[in-house]
Amino acid sequence: MRTPTILHATAVAGLAAATLAISAGPASAVTKLSQSSAASQLRSAGITWSSSGGCTTRSNSSCTSFEQINQTTVSGLITLKRASGCAINVTGGTEVGHASGTYSHYNGYKADISKNTCINSYIKNSFTYIGLRGDGYPQWKAASGNLYCDEGSHWDITYYTSGG
Repeated sequence: MRTPTILHATAVAGLAAATLAISAGPASAVTKLSQSSAASQLRSAGITWSSSGGCTTRSNSSCTSFEQINQTTVSGLITLKRASGCAINVTGGTEVGHASGTYSHYNGYKADISKNTCINSYIKNSFTYIGLRGDGYPQWKAASGNLYCDEGSHWDITYYTSGG
């Protein structure tokens, strides 16, 4: 009678390990947030946002929406705020009207923030200048791999990780 119990326990352990491996999913899986969840996290960190239309509707290019933004992007903005000590105001999120592509605003990987003396200095002095982007705008890269592009009127940030 003892042998079936041992076999049963071994089978359960194997099944549990297989289930864990399957549920872990691919490394590229991302967590998408709702407008309210992202706004709550940003607000708690002291990060503000604004839009020319004074709205958050994702389908309106005059709005600043966080609907379907990646948790990594929100965490990255919070890390930037804490590390820099600078005011952060988000002016672009997941709303329509930005360039497309895998690592795009609409897909939740990017955010635009207002320029100010503090954040401009922090980005330029803390990250590595890597040259001009294909469209001619200068870029800096963090050790985390995140990209900070000076698009003239604002910073366009691509968050691959939640690090600075």
